[in-house]
Amino acid sequence: MLCAATAAPVPHSAFSAASAGPNGSSEAAILVAVRVRPFSDKELALLAKPSNSQFGPTARNFMTYEEAPQEPPNSKAIRKVVHTIDDHVLVFDPPDENEQQRALVGASNKRHKDIRFVFDRVYGEESSQRDVYEGTTRGLLDSVMHGYNATVFAYGATGCGKTYTISGCAEDPGVVFLTMQELFDRIAIAEDERTVEVALSYLEVYNETIRDLLCESGPLALREDTKQGVTVAGLSEHVPRSVSEVMDLMVRGNANRTMSPTEANAVSSRSHAVLQVHVRQKPRAGGLQTDVTTATLSIIDLAGSERATVARSNNARMREGANINRSLLALANCINALCDQKTKRHIPYRDSKLTRMLKFSLGGNCRTVMITCVSPASTYFEETHNTLKYANRAKNIKTTVNKNTKSTQVHLAQYQGKIKEQSEEIARLQREIAAIKSKASSSGAVNSKTSAQANQAMIELRKQTLAVQVVQDMRNKLAAAYAPIREATWEQASAQAVGA
Repeated sequence: MLCAATAAPVPHSAFSAASAGPNGSSEAAILVAVRVRPFSDKELALLAKPSNSQFGPTARNFMTYEEAPQEPPNSKAIRKVVHTIDDHVLVFDPPDENEQQRALVGASNKRHKDIRFVFDRVYGEESSQRDVYEGTTRGLLDSVMHGYNATVFAYGATGCGKTYTISGCAEDPGVVFLTMQELFDRIAIAEDERTVEVALSYLEVYNETIRDLLCESGPLALREDTKQGVTVAGLSEHVPRSVSEVMDLMVRGNANRTMSPTEANAVSSRSHAVLQVHVRQKPRAGGLQTDVTTATLSIIDLAGSERATVARSNNARMREGANINRSLLALANCINALCDQKTKRHIPYRDSKLTRMLKFSLGGNCRTVMITCVSPASTYFEETHNTLKYANRAKNIKTTVNKNTKSTQVHLAQYQGKIKEQSEEIARLQREIAAIKSKASSSGAVNSKTSAQANQAMIELRKQTLAVQVVQDMRNKLAAAYAPIREATWEQASAQAVGA
């Protein structure tokens, strides 16, 4: 029995710092999750009913096989090659006690591999979209709201559920909808203390060409510098005000995305799609010096790797598949190089547009989640094996994350605008206090609710006092700044008068 020695399951948040560094930086490991999709109707019709074995029908494995037909002789029956053990462990290609079943293996007619993999999260065929979101992407929102860049991307072979996991459908929305829904909920909670601005962009990488999915444009170029990282020149940005506006933009972008049917997947995505959400925050009661926090959340749906013999592609689809496989091979080479910490190998990010865009997600200033999607069917034997191997290696990648905070100093010419902004904030707080007092006086007797309202009024009064003090400080500094000018003007006028 072969066993792959992997790291033991660690009950940690992937976004907690592994070790603190200088300037508030910290080291974090990539969180790697595996999601096993259910069998399709076509696969269920060909699924052979297994004999009793240590990995037979269990509550954890979900598949009861009651409706699966008995395997007729010389049929093209398929079998289940991925068995989930618990929330962290799965077994690939376990042996079966039935000798007849033992002969049915993957594309290479070898005996069973029987490899055990351990990951941060493992989701079986019964897992829901909410389960996957809660265990992978939700923690990234904490990072984004605190000023850390974050990335989540779906990786796997074509037809294994990557696009479904990321986008979902109207009845069962995926990671994008659930993430944006909670993001706007958090913004609504924080709006009394901070001003939060959200902007997003949506692009695809098709045949090594970058294209904007929300605006008609030609091929776009990548730009890279040490301050902004990797950016796309000419990419449009949109400012949604609600989750519904985000989903409208997603529907529009997905309609423009390159998709074509293949034998492996009737709605196969032929491009890598990248959704970037930029979040900018600053305190409402900021003074002359304000800390502005920025962060970017990237949600990436990678195109699936495929074999031409499985997809049965024509010439155009075969060329697309070759480009997809080339970019995914470049990604695999980057993962291998990043995991080889001893030799300090060169990281070949420039081998494809995809790896250039993922440069800071894999080895830079970013907290990253990798959702690996696999099929349990033996028809995907080689693809599933390779996908699990690369996901297993990705666990060893470490990223160094830094909080994106910039301190801005108000210029002398901006004092009047800042005073106006603070005056508007004072007026808003005064209106809220007046409304609370009105409710308290109309309620009559003082109860616990009124007491809570009074406490809230005191908090708002403190905020108002602080804002008034900030405005007064600004006026004092403004007067002090203009004092030398007035004195110089007076001396000049006196000198002219004496000279006359």
